[in-house]
Amino acid sequence: MMRLYAYYRSSASYRVRLALVHKNVAYELSTVSILNGDNRSPAHLERNPLGQVPVLEFELDGQRVHLAQSLAIIEYLDELHPEPPLLPRNALQRARARELAEIVNSGTQPLQNTPVLNHVEKELKADKEAWARLFIRKGLDALEARARHTAGRFLVGDTPSIADVFLVPQLYNARRFNVSLEGLETLVAVDRRCAELPRWPDAAPERQPDAPKN
Repeated sequence: MMRLYAYYRSSASYRVRLALVHKNVAYELSTVSILNGDNRSPAHLERNPLGQVPVLEFELDGQRVHLAQSLAIIEYLDELHPEPPLLPRNALQRARARELAEIVNSGTQPLQNTPVLNHVEKELKADKEAWARLFIRKGLDALEARARHTAGRFLVGDTPSIADVFLVPQLYNARRFNVSLEGLETLVAVDRRCAELPRWPDAAPERQPDAPKN
């Protein structure tokens, strides 16, 4: 049984939950509260020296393994459980799916994560909400521009891929920060179709055991 160390509102954790439910992989959840600083505990820093979530824990050849970084975790899951695939079989489509995922993973989300926003507010004395909206919208504009050339029912063709796994949490964050989604028709339509996929809604932040109940 795999164990996922995660925080309900972490978009990177959300991505891995989506991959797990999409592949119908059973796992146990251990919550790591970013708000309470659980991610900076010695135990968690041993799992991931960056103190981030998610971390996937599993046994391999009698050894306990901790795998961090959502992209690495999802690609590992895709190799371990190849059906249904999250990376297209076609080489160019596979590269496109990774490209779209990286627009979020390296070009958007890091600029609006909690440590960055705390630094903007406390050290730069700037409006962290405005900062987040600026960079989320910039990233989504780039994603929309590329997706208009790659999308079918989903971001790359007609089958869900790693690109969609990265899209859904980023749009969740956009709505959380009240980012306008005007002009992002491709992304919004794909997000709506993702919400209709079996089990995908189960990965949503509000359905996690550590989410606030009120």
